[in-house]
Amino acid sequence: MAILTVSMAIGFGLFALTERGHLDTVFQSRAAAIAGAFAENPAIRECLTSNGPGCAATVQDLATATAHRTGATYIVVIDLNRVRHSHPNPALIGQRVSEPIMVTDGRAHLGTDSGSTGLSANARVPLYSPAGTLVGEVSVGIRESSVQTALLRQLPSYAIWFAVMLGIGGLASFGLASILKRRTFGLELDEIARLLQEREATLHGIREGVIAVDPAGRISVMNDHARRLLALPSGATGHPLRDVLAPGLLRDLLTGTTAVTDAIALTDDYCLVINRMPVTLGDRPHGSVVTLRDRTDLEGLAQELAGERSLTESLRAQQHEFTNRLHGIAGLLELGDPAAALDYINEIRGTAADLDQTLREHVRAPQMVGLLLGKVAEAGERGIDLVIAPETNLGENPERIQAMTTIVGNLVDNAFDALAGRPAPRRVVVAVVETAAEFTITVTDTGPGIAPDDRTHIFDRGYTTKRGALERHSGLGLSLVHNTVAGLGGRVTVSEGPGAAFVVVLPRVAAPLAEAAR
Repeated sequence: MAILTVSMAIGFGLFALTERGHLDTVFQSRAAAIAGAFAENPAIRECLTSNGPGCAATVQDLATATAHRTGATYIVVIDLNRVRHSHPNPALIGQRVSEPIMVTDGRAHLGTDSGSTGLSANARVPLYSPAGTLVGEVSVGIRESSVQTALLRQLPSYAIWFAVMLGIGGLASFGLASILKRRTFGLELDEIARLLQEREATLHGIREGVIAVDPAGRISVMNDHARRLLALPSGATGHPLRDVLAPGLLRDLLTGTTAVTDAIALTDDYCLVINRMPVTLGDRPHGSVVTLRDRTDLEGLAQELAGERSLTESLRAQQHEFTNRLHGIAGLLELGDPAAALDYINEIRGTAADLDQTLREHVRAPQMVGLLLGKVAEAGERGIDLVIAPETNLGENPERIQAMTTIVGNLVDNAFDALAGRPAPRRVVVAVVETAAEFTITVTDTGPGIAPDDRTHIFDRGYTTKRGALERHSGLGLSLVHNTVAGLGGRVTVSEGPGAAFVVVLPRVAAPLAEAAR
């Protein structure tokens, strides 16, 4: 309203100045019309030509009468010698004017005159004799106070119109302010600026990735953490999310239309927990908000825990087997048949000695030895023949022992599950080979193998080909293997059926993640 009021006041002042200039022109033109009509009077033309007896009184009387009748301030008749023949002040009649004759060019001259009668709108026209020769000029003036009075009479009506326009502008301004208030939820400018500062500080200060997507699927807001987790360029804001992400599960989760809660997606570098919440305002969709949590470290701990759990299960199975054997020996002794008990002990010792000798010759890492002994015991419980391949060769303290324990444990468990319910022979062969450059882990089984349609999905988290009771505990093992291998810059391959053969190659020194992705 202050801006409108000041603008209207300035506009009204400029309009008044313009109107004043226009009235000056109008009054000058009016003075020219009076002067022209007076110069056409035959008596004036004759008197100024002959200057006969009584002409001086005639010219003065006609000038005074005409000025009174037309509202002019003065009508002054001047000859070519610059001598006045009429004037409102009789004392000046017969005296010379100071300025030169201006109508010698035969044209009327308009302007403002500040003569003895004060400031006036002035017009000077040529005065001709009956014969048509120039004999003088007629100067007519209308006092400027008359112009000011005319202006003051007109301004109130214009002021009313300006006031009406100010009222209309005020109403329009009030309506616009109301619309803006509704669109900004009643917030003032300083409050909006403060909210923007707080939003920027919050977005870039939290340890979660946040992406806001508009209804058209374009990225409207994205913090630095989300850009890092998704490996997006800095100019991705404003582009469709579908265009800046590679095809796959991650893009499907981020660009869908339904709510997503705690979904797991894997990238080359991170394990992400994704939540996607569609936003609806006034029953209209307004895009969605996506949050990304990095649980790569937690997933690594989960992998280690899975390896330790597998080792624990193997030791439990081995303890169970030893308990059964002790019960068998105790039973034979109670029956008074020590010879049979001794034969049973020699049989057990021979089998265990053979396995122990094989492991001692080929595997010197205690963690791997314990895992394989446990898996052999578990295989015996499940009626599976677990064989350590003769080419197995692993040092006492290899660099990747924790990762290899996780990989071997999950691959062997997966092979055991693949052989569940299968007819004999049921065999799993494990080979761990250490060279100067890499570790190679091979696990093969005599199960049904991997169908061609499943080979591209078996490493996806939650994907499984198992059915029945085994399905409840599946979908994680091969995903853990894949994540571990990818994190160390290695590679994993699987053969087509029948019988599955998983081959994992780990470098002795972790390769860069970018090369691992390639």
